[in-house]
Amino acid sequence: MNLQPVDKMGAISPKEFRNNYYDTMTPVVLTELAKDWPAYTKWTWDYLKELVGNVRVPLYNNVKSDAYTPINKADDYKTFGEYVDMIRKGPAGWRIFLFNIFDHAPQLKQDFIWPEHLMKGFIKKYPMLFTGGAGSITHMHFDIDLSHIVHTQFAGRKRVLLFEFSEKNKLYHKPFEVLSLADFSHYADENSGHPDYEKFPALKYAQGYEVILNPGDTLFMPAGYWHHMEYLDSGFAMSLRAFQKSFSGKLHGAWNLFGMRNIDNLMKRTSPRWWYNYKLKTINRLAKEELSKIH
Repeated sequence: MNLQPVDKMGAISPKEFRNNYYDTMTPVVLTELAKDWPAYTKWTWDYLKELVGNVRVPLYNNVKSDAYTPINKADDYKTFGEYVDMIRKGPAGWRIFLFNIFDHAPQLKQDFIWPEHLMKGFIKKYPMLFTGGAGSITHMHFDIDLSHIVHTQFAGRKRVLLFEFSEKNKLYHKPFEVLSLADFSHYADENSGHPDYEKFPALKYAQGYEVILNPGDTLFMPAGYWHHMEYLDSGFAMSLRAFQKSFSGKLHGAWNLFGMRNIDNLMKRTSPRWWYNYKLKTINRLAKEELSKIH
């Protein structure tokens, strides 16, 4: 993989943001955006536990989904308080994602400012909290609705690997899914064996970005960007989503949500082995085509 660092910017004007990052679909970390928000100092594990500690939440482990697993199927359930107590004890490969904590504690919406001076189209009904224990992994994927993401880290550090949507065939994109077939777990650890370039040779030529998010950092992830995240510490972050400006972008996101996903779940239930084999053939054919362009 050919990786470059993500730009980190402090104060940035709306014009500079749009010209250099939004319009060019380039990721950037904004280091000062969230530091004026009450949430920056107010949101702690103890504070969130006090507000929603009794809420039962779905948990996800580090195991990649397979031919039989519908996407977003939870692996366990605990109360939010039980979960916080667990990950505080040490490394724990469990995470919560797409948790709309604001449904249970709407007062939290007063603690941050929607960055509408940077972009429009925010989906204000769905701010989401993401948490993970140290060592937990969000496997390589792109967000199904193809929204722009403004992702603010509040606690702990997180390593993020990013690729443009167009790199999908080099990443061994699973057809009718948002996932990569390749395993990027602990990709930065030379002894981990991931990614497996012998099994996935096109990965060597993927062009991407890498960054470590620290508390207070806000990552702008343009629509469709592939991302893999590893929690270096137990931590939590919030994602704000914004529609693409173009009608075609919105339409593609709607197809993914209401067409692609339903077809995939249906085929996994009715013909899982045939469906998986079809995907493997397609993935490998497209990867070979990418390699032929390079060689």
